Amino acid sequence: MRKYFSLIAIAIFFIGFAQKPQVQVKRATIAFLNVENLWDTIPSADYIDGTLPINHPNFHRSVPIDSLKFLPVTEEYKGQWSDELLIGKKVIRYQNLADDFTPKSAKNYNSKVYQTKLTNEAKVISELGYQYTKTLPAIVGLIEVENRQVVQDLIKQPALNKVEWGIVHYNSYDARGIDVAVIYQKKRFTVTDSYKKEVVNYNDEGRRSYTRDVLVVKGLLDGEKIAVFMNHWPSRSGGEAASAPRRNAAAAVLKAEMDKIRAEEPDRLLFAMGDFNDDPVNVSLTKHLGAVGDKKELSEERPYYNLMYKMFKSGVASLGYRDAPNLFDQIIVSKNALSDTLQKNYSVYKAEVFAPSYLITPNGQYKGYPFRSWAGDTFTGGYSDHFPSLVVLQKEFTPAQ
Repeated sequence: MRKYFSLIAIAIFFIGFAQKPQVQVKRATIAFLNVENLWDTIPSADYIDGTLPINHPNFHRSVPIDSLKFLPVTEEYKGQWSDELLIGKKVIRYQNLADDFTPKSAKNYNSKVYQTKLTNEAKVISELGYQYTKTLPAIVGLIEVENRQVVQDLIKQPALNKVEWGIVHYNSYDARGIDVAVIYQKKRFTVTDSYKKEVVNYNDEGRRSYTRDVLVVKGLLDGEKIAVFMNHWPSRSGGEAASAPRRNAAAAVLKAEMDKIRAEEPDRLLFAMGDFNDDPVNVSLTKHLGAVGDKKELSEERPYYNLMYKMFKSGVASLGYRDAPNLFDQIIVSKNALSDTLQKNYSVYKAEVFAPSYLITPNGQYKGYPFRSWAGDTFTGGYSDHFPSLVVLQKEFTPAQ
């Protein structure tokens, strides 16, 4: 009898062991890529229909120049370009260099070149974080897109069309007509809110200079609350020091939005990313945004951590200009996205600048630089003048029984 009960106890032990849920690791990649002038081949202009709600997709849209004669306008607008100032109006905004990426331009930008660009950018996106997740990235920010149409063409590429993608894009008043956008896997990320925040700058003559907006996207990543802030700050045109106030202004806009969301929802994870046209050590990021490079410096007053700060200090770069390495392409996270141990909620597992050999110029004057698409007006067959950046998140995951 004693032997019989012992066998029962052993059987119960093994049954319990077999039924114990096996904890696994679930990962997700958030990344971004400067697609270096991803334009279609059709000359276009912006049409603003201020009779529609500001967040309506047709409030401010890109249209072929040939179609403008069919669109009603209320006036030849001469004021500042801002959504709020255009409410009730129907106006056209022409872009600088509208013909620059067309078959008639010096670039001979035709359908074949455009298709190569789409194929190249899709290849890069499909590999972002793949070695850690074995799947496509969950969320990808895009820099230097001309309009929504080029984003739609991009996600149809064979390297990406294995999943269903959503798009968040708003036209900006940037003088060249280039914007930022976000694409996301619909099965993994649900958008609950999105909007843009204008960055207002003025030149030395007191005239408004137009740049890209800060794009804010809130939603649920695998059920968890996050917010993504997509940036393409003003360039260093005119010199680093002279142009610094323009990037400081962009930093102030970004900080205000991050602070606002963090105050309203302290548990939401925040991810600010993009081409900041400054390095992690510049004051736009350290002072005006308040992003720290050492976790020991995090506090309630300074709650944002720059994942690329230590990389920059160790010599990592995402681009080069006149033989000076820069790490403009950065990801900054709220402190609640950091953890030293695996948790039941998402936290940062790894961040990196993605630079496989095919994205690097193999020889010549720019050997070692990003393999850019354009050398003047000549299409090189390359990918981008920036390396992309990414962050991989991970958490405990127990499969459904």
